[in-house]
Formats: sequence, structure tokens, C-alpha cells
Amino acid sequence: MKGFAGADLRRRASSVLAWLGQHEFSTLLSVLVLSGGIWTFVELADEVTEGDTLSVDETVLLMLRNPADHADPLGPGWVEEMGRDFTALGGVGVLVMITVGALGYLLLARRFRAALFTSVAVPGGMLLSTLMKIGYDRPRPDLVPHESLVYTASFPSGHAMMSAVTYLTLAALLSRVQAEMRLKAYLLTMAILLTLLVGASRVYLGVHWPTDVLAGWTAGAAWAALCWLAMRWLQRRGQMESDGASQAGP
Repeated sequence: MKGFAGADLRRRASSVLAWLGQHEFSTLLSVLVLSGGIWTFVELADEVTEGDTLSVDETVLLMLRNPADHADPLGPGWVEEMGRDFTALGGVGVLVMITVGALGYLLLARRFRAALFTSVAVPGGMLLSTLMKIGYDRPRPDLVPHESLVYTASFPSGHAMMSAVTYLTLAALLSRVQAEMRLKAYLLTMAILLTLLVGASRVYLGVHWPTDVLAGWTAGAAWAALCWLAMRWLQRRGQMESDGASQAGP
């Protein structure tokens, strides 16, 4: 009897540790992304304000241009065209359509509370990006011709931050209502890839300093992590649909 009891106790302990490893690690990772993103953004903003990053920004920007003609980005014409395609993925129109599509999916899946949360989280991040651009009011790069139309300030990169806010936040929220780990991993991987491509294209097209993009990435990632933690907290309180919840679930 003691042997059976001991084996049962070990199985229960193993199950508890596995559950903690699965759930608490993701929470800890989100907290690290949130705190690290905020810290990195604050440090970058301080360095940019003091002008300490200008030499690095100029060096990186010129590395992506033909030394004989700064109006010519490196690579053949099709690479430049791909850069414009990638940068369009971070435009307001595209991001709004993607957000509306995600909201439609959540509503059709009867994840009404998740849809409500999404309708607040993504526009909130976009509003934050706009306010920060107005507050810092950094001029755009003038070393090279712009290969894309610009009409706002430079820091942080709106495309980099809004793409991080939209893609990472939507991936985090949609992964919270998916039961299969492979679907969660796929959503997050694609969101990270799209965010990186959008930000890199802004530097390649000469419309942003590299530090603008890095600041946009860190701020957007921090916002997405905050949204993930908020949704996890709501799920624990029973105020949000949980992973794999049925249509009639809480």
C-alpha cells in the first residue's frame, strides 16, 4: 500500500510541476519582455534625445545604400520592390484590415470577450505609438532619399511599433484561445517574422533611423506582453474565454 501511495504521490507531484513549468514559464517570459522592452525603450529614448546614437544611425543607414549613389538602395530592383511590399504590411490600412479580420474570427468563434479585449488592446497600442511620435518629434533621416511617403515624426517608428502591437498582440490573444501548442507556436512565429520584416524595410527604404525601428519593436513587444498578461489574468478570474473553451464556456 505504501508503495502504491508513494507512486501516486510522485505522479501527482510530477503533474503539478509540469503544469507550473508550462504556465508559469510563459508568464515569467512575458514579464521579462514587458520589463525589458520598457527599460530598452527608455534607454534608447534618452540616448536619441541627447544625440548619442546619430553616428551609429548614419553608419547603418549608409551601409544599405550604393556608396557611389546614395539614392540607390543596395540590391537589384526586385529587392527594393519587396522592401515596399514588406513596409506596406505595417501601414495603417493593412493593420486595420487584419485587426478587423481577427475580430471577425473571434466573433464567429463566439469568443465575444476576447473580441472586446482585442478591440481595445490593438487601437490602444496604435494610439500610444502616435502620442509618442508627437512627444519626441524627431526629424526623419535626411542622408538618403526616401523611398516611401512619410508625413509624421521619426521616433519611434510607427510602422515598427504598430506592426509589433498588432501582429504580436493578435498572436498572443489568439494563442490564448487555442488549445494546441503547435498553433500557438505558429501564430507567434509568424507575428515575430512579420514584425521584423516591416521594421527592417523602414531602414532599408531610408525613412527611419535604425534606433527608431528598435524603439518601435521594443515598445510594441512590451505592449503585446502587457496585453497577454492582462488576458491571462482575466482568464484566471473567469472573465475571458480560456484555452480550448467551448462555445458555451465562461
